[in-house]
Amino acid sequence: MAVKKNSNTTSANQYSGYVRKFWKIFGIGFFAVILFFLLASWGVFGKMPDFETLENPNSNQATEIISSDGQTLGKFYLENRTPIKYADLPKHLVDALIATEDERFYDHSGIDTRGTLRAVATLGTSGGASTITQQLAKNLFHGEGSKNLIMRVVQKAKEWIIAIRLERQYTKEEIIAMYLNTVDFVNNAVGIRSASKIYFGKEPKDLKVEEAAVLVGMLKNPSYFNPNRASKKELVFNRRNTVLSQMVKNGKLEEAEKEKLAKEPVKLHFSPESHKEGIATYFREYLRGFMDKWVKENPKEDGSDYDIYRDGLKIYTTIDSKMQMYAEEAVQAHLANLQEEFFIQQKKNTNAPFVNISEAETNKILDRAMRTSERWRIMDGQGKSESEIKASFKKKAEMTVFTWKGERDTLMTPLDSIRYYKNFLQTGVMSMEPQTGFVKAWVGGINYKHFQYDHVLQGARQVGSTFKPFVYATAIEHLHLSPCDSIRDEPFSMPKGKFGIDADWNPQNSNGQYRGMVTLKQALANSINTVSAKLIDRVGPKAVVDMAHKLGITSKIPEQPSIALGSADITVSEMVAAYSTFANQGMYVKPIIITKIEDKNGVVLFHSAPETHEVISKDIAYAVVKLLEGVTETGSGARLKWGGGGGTGYNRMTGYPYKIVNPIAGKTGTTQNQSDGWFVGMVPNLCTGIWVGNEDRSAHFKGLIYGQGATMALPIWGIYMRKIYDDDSMVFKVSEKPFERPANLSIKVDCWKPPVKDTTAVDSLDIGDEFGL
Repeated sequence: MAVKKNSNTTSANQYSGYVRKFWKIFGIGFFAVILFFLLASWGVFGKMPDFETLENPNSNQATEIISSDGQTLGKFYLENRTPIKYADLPKHLVDALIATEDERFYDHSGIDTRGTLRAVATLGTSGGASTITQQLAKNLFHGEGSKNLIMRVVQKAKEWIIAIRLERQYTKEEIIAMYLNTVDFVNNAVGIRSASKIYFGKEPKDLKVEEAAVLVGMLKNPSYFNPNRASKKELVFNRRNTVLSQMVKNGKLEEAEKEKLAKEPVKLHFSPESHKEGIATYFREYLRGFMDKWVKENPKEDGSDYDIYRDGLKIYTTIDSKMQMYAEEAVQAHLANLQEEFFIQQKKNTNAPFVNISEAETNKILDRAMRTSERWRIMDGQGKSESEIKASFKKKAEMTVFTWKGERDTLMTPLDSIRYYKNFLQTGVMSMEPQTGFVKAWVGGINYKHFQYDHVLQGARQVGSTFKPFVYATAIEHLHLSPCDSIRDEPFSMPKGKFGIDADWNPQNSNGQYRGMVTLKQALANSINTVSAKLIDRVGPKAVVDMAHKLGITSKIPEQPSIALGSADITVSEMVAAYSTFANQGMYVKPIIITKIEDKNGVVLFHSAPETHEVISKDIAYAVVKLLEGVTETGSGARLKWGGGGGTGYNRMTGYPYKIVNPIAGKTGTTQNQSDGWFVGMVPNLCTGIWVGNEDRSAHFKGLIYGQGATMALPIWGIYMRKIYDDDSMVFKVSEKPFERPANLSIKVDCWKPPVKDTTAVDSLDIGDEFGL
């Protein structure tokens, strides 16, 4: 008799089979996942970082250029990243980060299980599951996720494994700092410090809550939430407020405070950090060249070269950030006005900006400019013929040109742009502390982006009467003269053949007048040519050249009598170092720009060592200083103290007051045809040299009213010094005291002083000479 099976038993057996099958599949899947992660950790799917790599993650770090007062002047970088420590992050920034990106950051060990399950259950519609540690792993070791699904799964597995290892290796605080140091915030802002500086112009520790929220909001998609794009303003505003809401949700911000901040617009202080923009651009470019040479001469222990774009060096410089800023502001304040006058004077010049040269000479200048241009270099590299290249310079094109009121888009031919740029007055400004050689400010031109020639170090120009103190110093040393000794101002002639000259030399005073007996102090104050000629006649050109070279001038100076009137070409940096010797009691100190260099771990790689030598005695140096004080007491520099404006020195073009009543030693200089204007001014602990002129000597003012050194260069010194004196927060205190008088001074310097006279028309005292005053 057949037995009929119970249907319930059959169903139970089937269910039991399904369960076994499920657990079998689950077990296989589970072990497959485990095996997959094991294979990934063993490097089967690509090399995994080892312990040493995790300890020293490979990331490009920018070399930072640091001022003497602790500010970042700029960076050298492939990625603009300057890491900072957790201690330098404000609490509200960390709170915003965790509240928005990883609420359970302190509760997991690299992987947020709850978040992962939620992401899987919702297929990612409720958000991803990447923790801050996983995002750090991605940033450090493979960057952007692959678009290939299989490769992305492999990458995700690696992220999990690396995240767990990172959690074992580092503290939570270190992970937060490392993560924020690796994020690319776009606009050349890699890492939180660069982002904070570029978007808000401040260090991370100074960020406000709402500013921190903007940066944290960018982490979701930095390009999409780029706050510097006008089209993204509403997106950025809403995203910032989302971050603030997350902070409230997580108990890190009060609701009332959030409501208040949420109404505020997003306020940026966008300051892009690039090699051609920012502060001290010319100095930074010189420093780059210096470092390129230094790394080759100072290799690492393993023999390889340091990489200034990757190795995170710190270069501590002598530049004072405030003095640098004031020097650049002074240049802009004065030259923007002077340039306007130059353009006005050139309106009727059919060959502007060139004066008194032929068409052939003009074409030669323009042709030379074309051949040295970037356009010519590129087209020549492409194999274009000379005729094709020249033809391209005559075709109109859209371009952005420099103006003192900001860049302007225009349509002109490249050849016209060359002529346009030839109009601009250029400058070189350098400030140095005479006692240490520390260079405090360096302005190589008016705008590095558009004019990359450095007039501090590269451009040697005729120095005019700023050379005369070297003649006087030689006479005091060789002839034992004093500033109070008298000499006759009268017509003077040096015969042909003397000192090798090939014709009689008859230097003239610019106004054709002669004063008779004058003291040396009066002669230098009024830049009398015949006196300088008589002095070099008595000591000889060779002695003067030797003196200049001892003072630190390395430019070639011809041994000719005409150097007494400033015919030699010398750089601004050389002139500042030479004048500083007088302020430093006869001791020459070579200019220094770097105090030390450290690697990314703070190990000192280089320390500067001063290079000094005695040039002249303290007495002679002080005598020259007293001569130079006469220039600002009664001569061409008097406007710094008393000129115009009812007894308050001022810049007649800008109305900017100087009012510098403390002792100043200085000398103006104006070269032939007003091609160069100079002023070198000193107080006891700061010497500043300034040159102003067009790139080409044939472009210049037609007359002395605007073309003299006292109008072109001296005002920059006055504005610069006034700004310094008005800033009580300066780290470097610029002296307002008299120059130190040597004990037992053997040279008479206290000459009879004439009664103070009306100097409201002091400009008329500053008259030109053959090579300058």
